[in-house]
Amino acid sequence: MLNAFFFETFLVKALSLTGLLAIAGLGAAVPDTAWAQDGAVRPVKLMTVEERAKGVTRQFFGQVVARETVDLAFQVGGQIEQFPVIEGQQIAAGALIAQLDLEPFELQLDQANLQLDQAERTLARLSQLSGTAVSRVAADDAETQVGLSRIAVRNAEYSMEHATLHAPFDALVAARNVATFTTVAAGTPIVRLHDMSDLRIEIDVPEILFQRAGENADVTLMAKFPVRDELYPLKIREFDAEASAVGQTFRLTLGMDRPAGLSVLPGSSVTVLATLADEGALPIIPVTAMQIANDGSVHVMVFEATSAEEGTVSRREITVEPDRDGVFQLVSGLNIGDEIVMTGANALSDGQAVRRFTGFAD
Repeated sequence: MLNAFFFETFLVKALSLTGLLAIAGLGAAVPDTAWAQDGAVRPVKLMTVEERAKGVTRQFFGQVVARETVDLAFQVGGQIEQFPVIEGQQIAAGALIAQLDLEPFELQLDQANLQLDQAERTLARLSQLSGTAVSRVAADDAETQVGLSRIAVRNAEYSMEHATLHAPFDALVAARNVATFTTVAAGTPIVRLHDMSDLRIEIDVPEILFQRAGENADVTLMAKFPVRDELYPLKIREFDAEASAVGQTFRLTLGMDRPAGLSVLPGSSVTVLATLADEGALPIIPVTAMQIANDGSVHVMVFEATSAEEGTVSRREITVEPDRDGVFQLVSGLNIGDEIVMTGANALSDGQAVRRFTGFAD
């Protein structure tokens, strides 16, 4: 009983807010006697009871981001001799990005190889003199020098290999940070690359919707870009495990395959449509169409056509309930396809002849 009381109170308040609208509704501005005297049929604005979409759709504004963004740098220092890539270029995995002047590294490798040869010859000579005046300490020192020379060769080979940068994946060149022939130190960022193999979209979702989506596994996510009306399916890739301090929102990262024929770059805007399936969705009845009786019952005026444009209206009791979005859902009393008076129902009587309102004459 208490719930019914609150429902009736809520409905009365809602209808009172639209009282003026009902009075000023189509045909309500002129008394019934005036219509009768003129022999005219009252125009009414109608609506059709339709099935409600099976789900709740929310719209979010997101931004395109790369799957990965990396700043590549040489692991050794030197002068850049080749830098063929340009900003905005798509390059394949393994493609040449930049190369240092190799001559210093070649000289270093040659020197290390010669020193290794020398150390090995010295060790071999001392080994042949074993048991003579050659001390064991000298032989051990020669063996140690061979090991150090081999390490020097490996270091020289490492420097040679890392004097050339190759793309680690199919990438989009976002920025060149230095110019050709610049002398750079080891670790200096040379170029920024975006991995666009999987298009990522970031959106911020309010806490309450994030929780509702967690309760309902049947969530459909679609992306719409400004230049096309086509919708592209999305999948959740990852999300932040804690809400932002300011807006109490969660950051979701969505993924999709690159759309064919559409150039999408990081930073581009995109609209994300999230639909939560709701099998219990019922038709919506606007407040302006409802009449509340003294006993708390709710009625609407149902239109029954007698011709293409004219018909009569009959008062019918219905049952409605508010949903969590603040609108009234039809529980019983009407069928899908029924036409009801949308505004001005309070000014009509049961069985009254009316005609469809089709707009104002020019």
